[in-house]
Amino acid sequence: MINKKLPTIKEIAEQLNISVSTVSRALHDHPSIGLRTRTRVQQLAAELGYEPNQTAIFFKQRKTFTIGVVLPFLIEDFFAGAISGIEEVANSQKYNVLIGQSHDDVEREKTIITAMKNQRVDGIIVSLSKHTRNLDHFTALEKYQIPVVFFDRVPASNQFNKVAFDMPQGTHQAITYLMEKGHRRIGIINGPVEMKSSKERTDTYMEVMQKKRLKIDLTLVAYCDLTKEGTAEAMESLLSLKQPPTAILAINDYVALDAIQYCKKKKIRNNKDIFFVSYANLPITNYLENPPMASIEQYPKKQGAKAAELLLNQLNNTGDEPLPPENIQIQGELVVHKR
Repeated sequence: MINKKLPTIKEIAEQLNISVSTVSRALHDHPSIGLRTRTRVQQLAAELGYEPNQTAIFFKQRKTFTIGVVLPFLIEDFFAGAISGIEEVANSQKYNVLIGQSHDDVEREKTIITAMKNQRVDGIIVSLSKHTRNLDHFTALEKYQIPVVFFDRVPASNQFNKVAFDMPQGTHQAITYLMEKGHRRIGIINGPVEMKSSKERTDTYMEVMQKKRLKIDLTLVAYCDLTKEGTAEAMESLLSLKQPPTAILAINDYVALDAIQYCKKKKIRNNKDIFFVSYANLPITNYLENPPMASIEQYPKKQGAKAAELLLNQLNNTGDEPLPPENIQIQGELVVHKR
């Protein structure tokens, strides 16, 4: 079957015996073209099934009106919420969103960034893989004038635009809440040491303990790779201490739920023998019989929306110089599940 060739502006011009430039202006409702001519051009274009050449339009405007989003896992509720916020803001300004998942693999993250650059996206929003240390694949985008905004998992460097949950504020809330409940031996299950949030969580823990004039014991801080097996190893480390923790602050709800399952196998009762507080406040916790004691709401949709706003501000900047980078902190809120 032979595909019918799409009509061009030139063919419309020939049929109406007018110039190509007149047809182009008429299709864009230019005021210099009379109503009668505009109507004739637009009616014929509709009859012929004419469609604008988007590639030519993009080339002329030097924009594709597409932004890339790179995140670890789309299946996670947190990142699904962030995507909703990004798409709402992007679509309001007629931008499309192209999504790639790194699956927490640095090389895959690099491959996606290269592919998006080759697809000529106008800008990129990124939540880093858990092991990303070197940012060269992002700084390399500068020469292509592709701005980058990081959200949630962000680098320590201040040369980029960033939107993230205020980890010190949220962690302070969580530890203070556990202390108010009488806990003094509070363990932490952190993420990989490469993650900026891991250091912030530990630093805040030390600050709160110091202010309360309590002994700082870093054997209570365990690290995991965010897998079920890694969480089990972290729990084994914490529970094997001479004085194990009575409560644990986990990096996110998924890790907390894996930790609770580990305790269940060991006949350790959640919210009786041990207590958990975590981050994210996933919707699933509302349906659990024994959820974490509390979660810190991190507002993923707000984070995504703010990241998209920052990126579009960069893309809509008409000045000679790029806008200075911003670091936006989203305040968390403690949500109690078990009193």
